[in-house]
Amino acid sequence: MEKLIIDNRTDKPMIEVLPYVIHVIGQGRISNNNKQYCYGTTFKDGIAVWSDLNKKSDRLIIKQMG
Repeated sequence: MEKLIIDNRTDKPMIEVLPYVIHVIGQGRISNNNKQYCYGTTFKDGIAVWSDLNKKSDRLIIKQMG
């Protein structure tokens, strides 16, 4: 079983940040020797998704940059 924590630190509702999450997950586990999702993915509109690998879950942190 997989567990994913989505930490939305923007003013946007969750429904609007889910496409960013889907994009990052769609890239697969490409960081940390293929153990975790991309450390940091930025988008042209200023949204950034950062990943953390916890003991029992993945965490994606969504932030508005700038």
